[in-house]
Amino acid sequence: MDIGEERVYVIPLRKVKEVPRKKRSPRAMREVRSFLQKHTKTEDVVFDSSINERVWSRGIEKPPSRVRVRAVKEEVEKDETKYIRVKAFLAE
Repeated sequence: MDIGEERVYVIPLRKVKEVPRKKRSPRAMREVRSFLQKHTKTEDVVFDSSINERVWSRGIEKPPSRVRVRAVKEEVEKDETKYIRVKAFLAE
């Protein structure tokens, strides 16, 4: 994935059903982050609130089994250092 490129990923969250019920939605958010870090090859992933709302829409016990996410990779300058950030939005 190059800088400025936009991709749509369907992130499977089936493994989340294996953890205790009260830990499922927080675990789903960690799974989404780790999936995007692995597939975009960067550590800095920033979520839009729409992803959080979708995962938590049915509460802590019943997150969705998959989430469709649009990821945009961008280069950011901060204090004379450049690093790469991925912004993630809910895809329609």
